[in-house]
Amino acid sequence: MTCTPHAEPGPAEAMFAADEASRALGIEILDGGPGRATLRMAITPRMVNGHGTAHGGYIFLLADTAFACACNSHGPVTVAAGAEITFVAPALEGDVLTATAEERTRYGRSGIYDVTVRCGERVIAEFRGRSRSRREQEAAR
Repeated sequence: MTCTPHAEPGPAEAMFAADEASRALGIEILDGGPGRATLRMAITPRMVNGHGTAHGGYIFLLADTAFACACNSHGPVTVAAGAEITFVAPALEGDVLTATAEERTRYGRSGIYDVTVRCGERVIAEFRGRSRSRREQEAAR
């Protein structure tokens, strides 16, 4: 399974195709595979807060979407059990952010994924997500 736009659609692509929120913000899948995904989003004027920097919620959403693609790449429907983000540097209007998600471990129905959000080589944020696969989907396998 790959998470690229030109490959046969897999579980992550199907989930992303139905994700109106992420697609409405212009998020694009750049690359992916089992347990990993790389996505991109440009910071638009509507995403900037009162301090003139990208609102943290949009950065979180980008990281969370990369996390979702990575943890859904294996098959059963998988959702977030929890997540946290550390903001390292501000992003500005016009910046193009890239979020790279990597699986750290999967055990039973649970998993841990790390996502780094960058603008070029500069780290903007670090995100850690904890996933949980839904039982009814595993039974259908």
